[in-house]
Amino acid sequence: MDNTRFNDYFHENQMLCYKNDRISKELTQELGVKTGLRDVNGKGVLAGLTNISNIRAFENKGGRLVPCRGQLTYRGYDVRDLIQGSSGGKFAFEEAAYLLIFGKLPTRFELKEFCEVLGEKRTMPSNFTRDVIMKAPSKDIMNSMTRSVLTLASYDKDAASLAIDNVLRQCMQLMSIFPMLAVYAYHAYNHYENDDSMYIHRPDPELSIADNFLRMLRPDTKYTELETRVLDVALLLHAEHGGGNNSTFTTRVVTSSGSDTYSAIAAALCSLKGSRHGGANIMVMHMMKDIKEHVRDFEDEEEVAAYLSLILDGEAFDHQGLIYGMGHAVYSLSDPREEIFKGYVEQLAAAKGMKKEMALYNNIEKAAPKLIADKRRIYKGVSPNVDFYSGFVYQMLGIPEELYTPLFAVARIAGWSAHRIEELVSANKIIRPAYKSLTAERTYMLREDRRQECVS
Repeated sequence: MDNTRFNDYFHENQMLCYKNDRISKELTQELGVKTGLRDVNGKGVLAGLTNISNIRAFENKGGRLVPCRGQLTYRGYDVRDLIQGSSGGKFAFEEAAYLLIFGKLPTRFELKEFCEVLGEKRTMPSNFTRDVIMKAPSKDIMNSMTRSVLTLASYDKDAASLAIDNVLRQCMQLMSIFPMLAVYAYHAYNHYENDDSMYIHRPDPELSIADNFLRMLRPDTKYTELETRVLDVALLLHAEHGGGNNSTFTTRVVTSSGSDTYSAIAAALCSLKGSRHGGANIMVMHMMKDIKEHVRDFEDEEEVAAYLSLILDGEAFDHQGLIYGMGHAVYSLSDPREEIFKGYVEQLAAAKGMKKEMALYNNIEKAAPKLIADKRRIYKGVSPNVDFYSGFVYQMLGIPEELYTPLFAVARIAGWSAHRIEELVSANKIIRPAYKSLTAERTYMLREDRRQECVS
């Protein structure tokens, strides 16, 4: 078959998939199936226990759960306190990573030692950049990173060992080189696919992960203290978000099967790249571009609200009826990450001369929750989530869109590592949820007696 016939074959037979694989929402409700492992009120199925982090979106008042201001804690510490405590200093993300992995706040010496180990591990096998990263460059940097992580297993003689000290070594090494895997993959793509210049800057072992990311990305390796502080905070806020998020749950599922660290982290990368998970901030940026093209005065609240109403009604942007960056699967009245991040976004916008764009974001933040509440039946409050601002920050930092989700992975590997270790230490069962089969018994028919189905 030539490509045309192949494509015709797939197109013609897709209807069989629609016919035989579709299960009605009504049936899932009738049978009490919790799709997405959540009930109709959004409450998640309790699938495990964790000491690593906690998300609070409701409080108990007289036996009734009431929406409250969102809270995110790492090992019991509010992320607000972690950021405030590191104010003015660097290595905020590294301190949070230490806390997540080891379960305690590090002393000055312990943090210094932790950062030194990360710095020393910031190397890859000989010619790995040339032979793996620069081969088959792709715009999909997450796929490139996943390939690199799986290939790294070939260079590790203890790749399959589940001894905790070995897993800890693997996790810290991956955490150290994730920025390199992301940035180098982007430079390879930008060079070979976009015909642009290639820059491969070596990381500095004494600098933070935030510093090194900007240093390796930029042709001149230069960045300001404000820029690296904002990125450091962004990494900290994205480092962990409870065991129930899709990529972290994926990490625990693969870990529970007894698989190796490289496979577990690669699976998590595959999960994170989805537009419903780590790719959400890209949808926000696409939406913002559309809004800028249709709203003349960014400071006119009524004009902004009118266009948002069209988006919600499915008459504008992608016609999906969604205002991206608004609402969250767990948080109700507020996303603490967004509340914290917004202050840094405003500082950076002022420094970059982007106050008009900031005004647009502020007006959307004011109008969208009310519009959504008026037009949708919701069981909890609606507020902006961290994705609403993260893409804007990355844009101001000069980070290309292809690296938005990989940057999320650079942060989230800290949480993945902590959950992998906790799963290995505490759990002893493979994660295996139940699915109810809807199939009825059928009588086998000989080939010559079968008739071709007509599927419209």
